[in-house]
Amino acid sequence: MDEHRAGPRRSEHARLAVLSAAAELLAERGYEHLTIEAIARRAGVGKQTIYRWWSSRAGILAEALLEGLIFRHELAVRDTGDLRHDLAEWMTRVAEVLGAPDGRVLFRSLLAAATEDAAVGELMHQQLSADGGVRARVVAHGDPRLPADEIGDAIAGWLVLRALTGTASTPEGIRALVGTLVPG
Repeated sequence: MDEHRAGPRRSEHARLAVLSAAAELLAERGYEHLTIEAIARRAGVGKQTIYRWWSSRAGILAEALLEGLIFRHELAVRDTGDLRHDLAEWMTRVAEVLGAPDGRVLFRSLLAAATEDAAVGELMHQQLSADGGVRARVVAHGDPRLPADEIGDAIAGWLVLRALTGTASTPEGIRALVGTLVPG
C-alpha cells in the first residue's frame, strides 16, 4: 500500500483486481509459488502497475488481508456476548492457520515485509490489534477499564511469537492468556 510512489493515481478497479488475484492465487498455489507475474496476469494489469503501488508480494497480501480477502473467516472475531470466549475462539482459529505450512510461511513473509515497509506493518497492526476485530470486540464489550489497545497488542504479540517459533498453542494456554488479559 505504497500510495506515496510516483506515477498515475491508483485505479480502484485495478487495485481490487490485483488484491483479488493475489488472494485467489494464494489459495490455489500457496505463498511460495505466488509470483508478481502471475498476479499481474490474473488481474489483467502490467507488472509495472503492481510495482508502482506495492513494494512486494507480501505488501499486496497485507492489503488483501486488511480488505478481508484472505482469512476472512479466521480473522473475524465473533460477538456471542462472552468476550473471553470470543477471543479464545478467535485465537484458536488463528493458531490453526499459523499451524498450517502455508499459513505459517505467509505470516512470516508478512512479518518480514513489515520490517521493510512501515505501511505493511501498519496494515498488519490495524488488522491484528489496533483497528481490527480484537480491539473492536474489546471496545464493544463496553468495560471502559479494559485497555483495548494493549489487549490487542498483547494478542498480536502472541501471534507473532507463535509464527516466528512455530510453537503450537494449546486450548489451555489460550484460555490462560485470555484470562490474564481479560479478568473476570
